Amino acid sequence: MRVRIRYGQREIKRISRTATLGGLFLSFLKIGLVGFGGGLAVIAQIRSLTVQKRHWLNEFEFTEGFALAQSLPGTAAGNVATYIGLKLRGWRGAGVAITAFILPSTLLMIILAILYRHLRYLPNTDRLFHGLNAAVVALVVVTAWRMGKNTLRHRWQWIVGVLACLTVVAFGATVVEVVLAAGVIGVFIDSFAQKPLQVWRRVRTASSRRRRRVASRLTSSRRKRSDRQQSFTRQYVFRGIATEREPQKDGTDLITSGPKDRTHCLVPMGLAMPLVLKLGLLFTLSAIFLRIGTITFGGGFVMIPLIESEIVDNHHWLTHQEFADATALGQVTPGPVLITATFIGYRVAGTFGALAATISIFLPSFLMTIAAGSSLQRFRDNQIVQSFLRGVTPAVAGLLVAAAISIGRAGIHTVIGLVLAIAAGVVLVRFRPNAFWVIIGAGALRFVLGMILW
Repeated sequence: MRVRIRYGQREIKRISRTATLGGLFLSFLKIGLVGFGGGLAVIAQIRSLTVQKRHWLNEFEFTEGFALAQSLPGTAAGNVATYIGLKLRGWRGAGVAITAFILPSTLLMIILAILYRHLRYLPNTDRLFHGLNAAVVALVVVTAWRMGKNTLRHRWQWIVGVLACLTVVAFGATVVEVVLAAGVIGVFIDSFAQKPLQVWRRVRTASSRRRRRVASRLTSSRRKRSDRQQSFTRQYVFRGIATEREPQKDGTDLITSGPKDRTHCLVPMGLAMPLVLKLGLLFTLSAIFLRIGTITFGGGFVMIPLIESEIVDNHHWLTHQEFADATALGQVTPGPVLITATFIGYRVAGTFGALAATISIFLPSFLMTIAAGSSLQRFRDNQIVQSFLRGVTPAVAGLLVAAAISIGRAGIHTVIGLVLAIAAGVVLVRFRPNAFWVIIGAGALRFVLGMILW
């Protein structure tokens, strides 16, 4: 009997350590249900499950995946989930892991978006969101401070961070411009400022002559290739454009039609117009979040000012107050912070808009993680990529401060809100609790103070 029990226990451990697609789905579904706090809190839960309990990865493999996740756009937790699924079960495992991870928070955010209008009409609800927004501002500022303390080690990095914040807040620059400019500065400093003339000292006369000969050969081959392409274009393309369309055999023109035929054409066009407008809105929404998910490094907090600029300032789909509430709801729900996109998508285009925004915001980082995870060593050793990221990192800290200022303008209206934000920041720095409980506590405290005082 004891032998059977021991054999059964060993078999259960062996099965639990075997990463199947179903096991990946259930494991990351559980993390998606209880992963409150976002960021490092969720990553710690992923590490506990995959390294300590399931033994799917060792410490070195998990650390390597975490470093890769930090270097890519999107949220670190979502990138880690994608990398683990890719490591264990290929691209199918990556898709299963990220889907299970964001599924609970997506469904919960759709429910909250449906109930949002009704919640706004309840008494004292504004005070509840006022407290939530104050805690979110404190959380973003503390995140920026911790990131700056750990990553800004040179004077030029502090200058880049301050300039990034000022250009967004004072001059209204977009996050795309700031990120690209900071990356170019990082590449320039690593290539020239910190390593002056090291490459030129190693260049000799023989090597330079050889390079010139190779360059001349390449130029001549390119000229020959371009001449062949131009001849092909003149011979076929221009001849096809110059060829006139032959008339119909019966002498009639298919475009001309009578008034009755035009009426029959206008009726289906009028019926299809709402569908066309809906598809156009979904396409615009998807394009916005695809662009944001592609170029934004540093996690979900960094995307807040860019999302606000596109959704609130450019398209006027949400007000500043609604966007601040959406950010707060994204903090109190489990899973990554980027799940705020689900709320925005539902408010803009209903359920299909929520699905389109959610898929679009996570798809770029998902594809980049698969591409970089498949060639991890090559990505890590690429000096240009690493120099670009070293320039982007200080800009991320400045963008976080700009995001906190933007949310604070829209969500903090009284002295009580300012005091709550300062108190929440002190608690986060001093005691390092789970951010979920700080945000919930700030909202509940503001709600109680509103009922007692005003």
